[in-house]
Amino acid sequence: MARGWESKAVEGQVQEFESKKDRADKRRWTREQVEIRRRREVLLLSRARVEKQLQSSQDNRYREQLNRALADLDLQISKLADPD
Repeated sequence: MARGWESKAVEGQVQEFESKKDRADKRRWTREQVEIRRRREVLLLSRARVEKQLQSSQDNRYREQLNRALADLDLQISKLADPD
């Protein structure tokens, strides 16, 4: 009787492992997706930095330059598809 219980427990563990493996395989991204995601994150960080500089800037010409940089970053971000 103990053997039957052990074999069922082992079978359950094997099924659980295979289930986790299937879920992990579905979450794997291609290299292209990883690169797109990395590029998008870099652009979002750059955008946040430019926004912070814009908030603290007093010079109108510098603010115009920062606004153009924001517009360019927004354009680049919009061109990248989210790989999720």
